[in-house]
Amino acid sequence: MIVQPYLFFDGRCEEAISYYQEHLGAQVVMSMRFKDSPQEANCGPDGNKPDPEKIMHTAFKLGESLIMASDGNCEGKTKFDGFSLSISVKEKAEAERIFGVLSDGGQVCAPLVQTFFSPAFGMVVDRFGVSWMVMVEPQHP
Repeated sequence: MIVQPYLFFDGRCEEAISYYQEHLGAQVVMSMRFKDSPQEANCGPDGNKPDPEKIMHTAFKLGESLIMASDGNCEGKTKFDGFSLSISVKEKAEAERIFGVLSDGGQVCAPLVQTFFSPAFGMVVDRFGVSWMVMVEPQHP
């Protein structure tokens, strides 16, 4: 079994992926726009059509993790409540860099500080509304 996050960006998927590519080194594995689908997409009982230029499905790697994403459906509801993506790194300087990138245009929920379980841990909601936890892996003797 594999469990993978699937994020819906309500029309900002391409912007988000570009930001993650530039600042976090994300690598797009595949991407498909609604116009490239062999089957016409519609949303809900009223038959609304999504913007053909928007991202129907994309998959990208952040480090060793695969994350899937889309501009979503026609409902226009993007809400990332009840979960966070967690990034663990080996060096404090890298945690500081990533935390800075994610907090730029976002909201710091817990500053990046030393805790009993990590040399540096912090929580932030990025400019796209995605909640992240950033931490330095604990050093075990």
